[in-house]
Amino acid sequence: MTGFSELVGQEEAVRALQASARRPGHAYLLVGPPGSGRMTAAMAFAAMLVCPNGGGDSCSTCVRAESGVHPDVTVFEREGASLSIDQAREVGRVAARTPLEAGRSVVVLPDLHLARDAVPALLKTIEEPPGQTVFIVLADFVPPELVTVASRCQAVRFRSLGEDEVAASLVREGAAPSAAAGAARAAGGRLDRARLLVADPGAAERWEAWRAVPSRLDGSGATVAKLVDELVGMLEASAGPLLARQEAEAKEAAEAAAQAMPRVPGRAGRSPGKAAAKGLEDRHKREQRRQRTDELRSGLAALAGAYRDRAVSGALPAEAAWQALALVDGLAADLAYNPGEVLALQALLVRLDRLAAGAGR
Repeated sequence: MTGFSELVGQEEAVRALQASARRPGHAYLLVGPPGSGRMTAAMAFAAMLVCPNGGGDSCSTCVRAESGVHPDVTVFEREGASLSIDQAREVGRVAARTPLEAGRSVVVLPDLHLARDAVPALLKTIEEPPGQTVFIVLADFVPPELVTVASRCQAVRFRSLGEDEVAASLVREGAAPSAAAGAARAAGGRLDRARLLVADPGAAERWEAWRAVPSRLDGSGATVAKLVDELVGMLEASAGPLLARQEAEAKEAAEAAAQAMPRVPGRAGRSPGKAAAKGLEDRHKREQRRQRTDELRSGLAALAGAYRDRAVSGALPAEAAWQALALVDGLAADLAYNPGEVLALQALLVRLDRLAAGAGR
């Protein structure tokens, strides 16, 4: 199975990438909402670009490339709130390297919309790329400061998925309809997250725990502290399905690497196996961070839904409810910039508690 086969509702984007793989350009921009499958498509496209057979199968090269452990496929992900200038310079250095196994190198750059100060360095690299390097850039959207970078890339657009599409896909993959519907709702249209949630027996319980937060706030700081401890504890537990999947993936990648050439003659000092293992480890850490952010964002969506329901039912005055929603939405938006989770949650619940007290609960 190739990565493209895991995508749902992105037929036009897949066709564009498959056609481009025959005569690739130097840079591609995969733009669309989170969870639309851009990273999966990027890694499948990268496999096609480095595979001697053109990709689309389960050979060792494709398995390693899609797993992020091929020495000629490098994924650069921001280490903080945005891609740093030093990372952007490292992109240029990696892009200039001679490929180890394939006829070209592939550099994947997620979260371009958060590049910020690194934009000038990235623009220079993408404008004047080494002939053997292909860039695959991912972005949720293209902010004004990145229009020039985007203009140097061939754009491939990904669309958002509806809950019904996500649920139907889960059912086709073997999930029970009721579980699929619940996972699709909690995932907010993100198929990758829905696949994790549908295999997670604790997902529904966590969703309801977040929805119960407004009714448990009682004006006590001790209650806020207890709630935050519970929510963070559930956040930790939610990583279980992802960790299990990563363990299986690491085993598969190790088996593929064992079948591949252990060293490349004449390339002393460069160890593809060691670099590949480090690449997989780094990618798994990134996935764990993203899963944690996604889980927190999902919980905040459940909390926002609870406040909407309280506004509709009259349990909370409309003005107070909308102020609460603004606070919840504000934290959800700030998650992209890595706020401290515990302090951010404590501050949010304290403000929500004060709102309720001011409205007479």
